[in-house]
Amino acid sequence: MYTENKNYLIVVIGPTAIGKTALSIEIAKHFKCDIVSCDSRQFFTEMNIGTAVPSTYELSQAKHHFIQNKSIDQNYSVGDFEREALELLQDLFTQNPIQVMVGGSGLYVNAILQGLDEFPDVDPSIRETLNAQLLEQGLEVLQNRLKDLDPIHYKQVALDNPQRVIRALEICIGTGKAYSSFLNKKQHIRNFTPIVIGLHADRQIMYQRINKRVDSMMEQGLLDEATSLYDKRNNNALQTVGYREIFSYLDGQCDLNKAIEDIKTNTRRFAKRQITWFKRTPEVHWFDYQTPLKAIVETIEENLKK
Repeated sequence: MYTENKNYLIVVIGPTAIGKTALSIEIAKHFKCDIVSCDSRQFFTEMNIGTAVPSTYELSQAKHHFIQNKSIDQNYSVGDFEREALELLQDLFTQNPIQVMVGGSGLYVNAILQGLDEFPDVDPSIRETLNAQLLEQGLEVLQNRLKDLDPIHYKQVALDNPQRVIRALEICIGTGKAYSSFLNKKQHIRNFTPIVIGLHADRQIMYQRINKRVDSMMEQGLLDEATSLYDKRNNNALQTVGYREIFSYLDGQCDLNKAIEDIKTNTRRFAKRQITWFKRTPEVHWFDYQTPLKAIVETIEENLKK
């Protein structure tokens, strides 16, 4: 629920490698405001190349927040982000009633726009059991169990993210109810009006951009970066595309070329899930990724007048 106000949050969403960072910077420069990142992979100082953190030049073009501001050794949840980001926006709106938020992490976008759902407490031993099962039997066993217990959420959750799968399962098991049954039950009041801008491209173009980005990451030193983090490979923050595949290579499970191809394949799958998620976001103004800035700004300004 959005209160009557004159604060506006311009939100740039879309799949990975589509050009969200570049567009958000141009919008922020136009409106002379800051950028709040809600890309959950870019929060961590130790993860740079594999998360496509904005370059030094890009960061110099507009003030960014929530970029490499945490360590992978810290426990940082979407709830923590919701609280901190809303506090920051409250302050930023006193300086400029227009601010920008950008990112491809749908859950984190929803946390700011709509608020998080509330779940009952469950026995912590359930999570311990599920974590042990993950290590002993693998993620697929947990995925199949979630499919049985909550087929609705199974179709929506990031299935390659063990933390998300385990979180849903512990609620299902601990309450005897589907995780999805607790969603969208509470209204959260926000003191801003969102203007959501979505970028899209033909699927083949999107895949080409992803492949090119992965090749660029390898040239920039992703192998060395992942190697330096190998001892912490079981950390939740590192259970993500780009690092998992390199860890498999370092474990001797595949050769480097296979690891690179797996990164490309899994990133494409990730992009497809992002598209599915963002299609459910209400009132998005969708634009082709090559749309001139002027046309996008015109749409934003038209909405500012409403």
